[in-house]
Amino acid sequence: MTEATRRTPGTPCWVSLMVHGLDATLEFYNALFGWDFVPGPQQLGPYVRALLDGKEVAGIGRLPPDRHLRIAWTPYLATADADETAESIRGCGGTVAVGPLDAGEAGRLAICSDPAGAVFGVWQAEAHHGTATAGAPGTPVWNELITYETSIGKFYRSVFGYELEPVESVDPADYATLHVEGLPVASVHGVGNAVPRDRGPHWMTYFEVADTDAAAQLVVKLGGHVLRPPRDGTAGRLALVTDAEGAVFTLVRSAGRAAEAQPD
Repeated sequence: MTEATRRTPGTPCWVSLMVHGLDATLEFYNALFGWDFVPGPQQLGPYVRALLDGKEVAGIGRLPPDRHLRIAWTPYLATADADETAESIRGCGGTVAVGPLDAGEAGRLAICSDPAGAVFGVWQAEAHHGTATAGAPGTPVWNELITYETSIGKFYRSVFGYELEPVESVDPADYATLHVEGLPVASVHGVGNAVPRDRGPHWMTYFEVADTDAAAQLVVKLGGHVLRPPRDGTAGRLALVTDAEGAVFTLVRSAGRAAEAQPD
């Protein structure tokens, strides 16, 4: 198995999902993305790592029966010191809900939320460095914070040292990218009162697919839902969907991938 390299602090390095029906969820994502699964750390309960062509791409775990938390994909942001980052999160107005705690020999984690309530994870890598492959269909390719205003980016800049760069070409214009060492690693989209009331501010994971329309149709056949039908955008062809338990994510055939597929 190819191991991922240790990520620069602030870089999204992993995505994880906690659900009630673990077996049914694994069947859903196996059929949608072709993922296989191997056991992962069990500190928070039953947990597996999803593999694509033998490389780790995501994690899925089972919630305790008495925990009625929102079912959502959660990005983990790399850190060199989870405890120090947790203290910084608290000091900047965020919340640390879980941890920091050790995930066996894999690393140390915390589950947190920003001052507006968007949930994210913090990952201090040891044996497990995170997602081991990217770009191919079935891999997470982008993370976007959907929130009230991009001014929340100041919190992430204070905690992780991001450079925050406004993007003027997006309509509506309240959009910015987060950079680490000059490279864009995530985005922040301020949508004001258009933030979904049932989810509030939240992080969105984009998964690459070979065909957005076909993947959206498959989601429905597997018991999920299409919240926003396939459409063309600056990032490529996108569809907003949920899995059978209601976890929201975006399917994308990236613009660059679509261009690569065109005949000469």
